[in-house]
Amino acid sequence: MNMHTTPGVIPPAPPKTLKDVGLNLVMMRDILLKTIFRKNLEHVSEMSEAVCLSLPLTQQLVEIAREQRLIEAQGTLHAGSGSEMAFQLSDAGKARALDALSQSEYYGAMPVPLDKYREQVANQSVRNIQITRERLLGSMGHLILPEDLLQNLGPAVSSGRSILLYGPPGNGKSAISNGIRDALGDVIYIPYCIEYAGQVITMFDPIVHTEVVEEIEQVSALRRTDNRYDKRYTMCERPTVMTGGELMLSMLDLNYNPVARTYQASLQLKSTGGVFIVDDLGRQEEPPQALINRWIVPMEAEYDILALQSGEKFEVPFDTLVVFSTNFHPNKLFDAAALRRIFYKIKIDGPTQEEFLKVFAMVAKKKKMPLNEEALIHLLKDRYPTIDNVFANYHANFLVDQMISICDYEGIPNQMTPELVDRAWANMYVKDEEIVH
Repeated sequence: MNMHTTPGVIPPAPPKTLKDVGLNLVMMRDILLKTIFRKNLEHVSEMSEAVCLSLPLTQQLVEIAREQRLIEAQGTLHAGSGSEMAFQLSDAGKARALDALSQSEYYGAMPVPLDKYREQVANQSVRNIQITRERLLGSMGHLILPEDLLQNLGPAVSSGRSILLYGPPGNGKSAISNGIRDALGDVIYIPYCIEYAGQVITMFDPIVHTEVVEEIEQVSALRRTDNRYDKRYTMCERPTVMTGGELMLSMLDLNYNPVARTYQASLQLKSTGGVFIVDDLGRQEEPPQALINRWIVPMEAEYDILALQSGEKFEVPFDTLVVFSTNFHPNKLFDAAALRRIFYKIKIDGPTQEEFLKVFAMVAKKKKMPLNEEALIHLLKDRYPTIDNVFANYHANFLVDQMISICDYEGIPNQMTPELVDRAWANMYVKDEEIVH
């Protein structure tokens, strides 16, 4: 995906000095040594790219390590090296790299200190986005939604506060959640990892974060200017974390890898600046009240509290639009105190008969299934009364797909008949009966 930097989000300024990087000098030097060791690097330009610092700063780090006799020049320039001097770790440098790797396997991009990351989060807060009616319609134009739903949804999304979508199954709560995500539509900066108290927490996750390729003029690596923004960050679409029945409370905490001795960011930390969707609330192993209790402080205070292996607790920004979606009535899931803390409660109801017919006609047209008046009358007069005329948005897709499958199997053109409606309907519901063993 190609996109220019969004004018609304201020990019993180690149560090001009090693002090600006914000990390302990020994930590920076050790990350450089580990990276050279693990990636077998020789040239400063490669090191600069690997640790995500500018050439001058990387050169300074190399010089510091040379003074400490941890890195040595390989002597003369050799063929294929261009005009760059080649370096290698000395025996002392290899020993130091191995010792550092035994304390933490982390190497690569220099981490961003948590305090600096906080500043960037404030610059690109999800609460800064103004969602217009047109933008929301643009991301949900393929859905047939009641007029009052968009009126309620617009202010909820613009506020960047928590939203609870509830109502009977099969009426598009998940599709609306995805539409909310698509409506955000701009670009923010995600650090590859952050640092707190000397510990590295990896942030960038390709499953959650979609990188954006910049449209920049291709120039040679040595002439390229790296001063547009801090390369310890990558430009991404606003993140979306989508969870369902698999969500566990442990996923909301830091994940410590005892082998690598590094931390992976919690799910909601990865969703910073974006959307966290909890689909099918009430189907998780954890009780819904316990899940919501975990979010009460972050949603109100706009920070979350995480803990290191040592037990030390610290605050991280909580800048996430949380969307809960459930088929249960909210009163069955939460107590009044929890419900009060969810800012917007929006009921997504099934369509009226008129709305259902609109959806049905639209789906049939899209799937090239000719409408048949006799079949439709049979569906409305004979089939729907058996389920108390409760319409759901998913019914149209389900019934049309079933009829197309039957026509394909029978080798006949797509058609709609009362008999085909009955065969399709039989697969939508299972007869309530005892199975005799």
